[in-house]
Amino acid sequence: MSDSPVSDSAVSGSPVSDCPVPEGNSVTIDLAALPEGFLWGTATSAYQIEGAVAEDGRSPSIWDTFSHTPGKIDNDDHGDVACDHYHRWREDIELMRQLATNAYRLSIAWPRVLPGGDGPVNAKGLDFYDALVDGLLDAGIAPSVTLYHWDLPQVLQDRGGWPVRDTAHHLASYAAVVAERLGDRVHHWTTLNEPLCSAWIGHLEGQMAPGLTDLSAAVRASYHLLLGHGLAAQAIRAAAPGAQVGIVNNLSVVEAATERPEDIAAARRLDGHTNRWWLDPVHGRDFPEDMREVYGVELPEKPGDLETIAQPLDWLGLNYYFSSTVADDPTGPAPRVRTVRRPGAPRTGMNWEIDASGMESLLLRLTHDYDARKLYVTENGSAYPDVVRPDGTVNDPERQEYLISHLAACASAARKGAPLAGYFAWSLLDNFEWAYGYDKRFGLVHVDYRTQVRTIKGSGYRYADIIRTHTARSRSAA
Repeated sequence: MSDSPVSDSAVSGSPVSDCPVPEGNSVTIDLAALPEGFLWGTATSAYQIEGAVAEDGRSPSIWDTFSHTPGKIDNDDHGDVACDHYHRWREDIELMRQLATNAYRLSIAWPRVLPGGDGPVNAKGLDFYDALVDGLLDAGIAPSVTLYHWDLPQVLQDRGGWPVRDTAHHLASYAAVVAERLGDRVHHWTTLNEPLCSAWIGHLEGQMAPGLTDLSAAVRASYHLLLGHGLAAQAIRAAAPGAQVGIVNNLSVVEAATERPEDIAAARRLDGHTNRWWLDPVHGRDFPEDMREVYGVELPEKPGDLETIAQPLDWLGLNYYFSSTVADDPTGPAPRVRTVRRPGAPRTGMNWEIDASGMESLLLRLTHDYDARKLYVTENGSAYPDVVRPDGTVNDPERQEYLISHLAACASAARKGAPLAGYFAWSLLDNFEWAYGYDKRFGLVHVDYRTQVRTIKGSGYRYADIIRTHTARSRSAA
């Protein structure tokens, strides 16, 4: 088998040949650089796909509240039904089988398991995830469970949310409940997904739940999120000895727009805001002193917190979508930067700049600067305005090109020593894309939200082709 990407031949029974990567694409994937046992997966999150928000004892989350607040979500969309995964999960597992994946990154809905945020467990909520895990294992798909993907129970927000310390301890109690139930079968655990979004976008920029614009609250939330990570890691390991525990961050390569000292300083600030604030503490380096000065907010520190936050990591997750070019914005809010568009740089339907080289750079940075023992790309993907053609197929050559170029960057990083053990494409399904509602489609599978009909896109078949090529290569090498 060839190492490159993919031939244009179709996967058996698929319309890949009708959905070619654009001509002129010469990127190849060095599949030989990826280890045997590599996890090939897709990723989703509970609020974005499950629906059934008021069924079987689930209570509202901050995203139910935020999405039903007029003007917060494009088209006033919400996640009440989403992809109806709560009722269609068996169908969705069959889609994973067709994509040839061997892993699935899902999140647990905290308000489905503990409707009161703490206290009594909702048996029906845990039963749903118990059945889902069994269904995945029966299909030969390893579950990778994220405990917190932004859906804080509204009752805990009413008590102060992440800016208060108790929420970190509630996360640990919730983690213990889930790990005790699923830990005999789930071995791969994520404490937090993208705490940056919860803290900065949710509490500083106001564009995500809970919709605050308060720097002091945002900084306190960031601290308690990381404290919650450490406490949850301890709780998981106590309930499920041998569990592999990690945290997932969305990171970005940051460059200065010019050689001006002010812009170089701005790039350093954004790197601190986006990357170092989240990486340094969990690696035992304390919160970056330069960013403490930028925020000017006293952290709610107590003795022993830093040791709790810096729990040993079995692996580190990278969510990567774009790089950032910035200039100084001295009158703007912290971190006082403004984004600069690079002329001619290709962009996705989200208007995010495409830079596959950034993926390689970040994987190598995590390897060399943070001594990562094992890395996963836990999210990576692109949104485009897909449509189902008259013949029933979805042609998405731009997404295929994006997928191939970023997988090539992953393989290149692995060849250079990054301990990369898996890749999870975002996303399995088109879904509720937070403040963007349903207009932005990231899925390898198209969803007709009116009928809930699923259609595997060309990129999904392309991904299956890549996976099967790597699997066959690994078998022949053995």
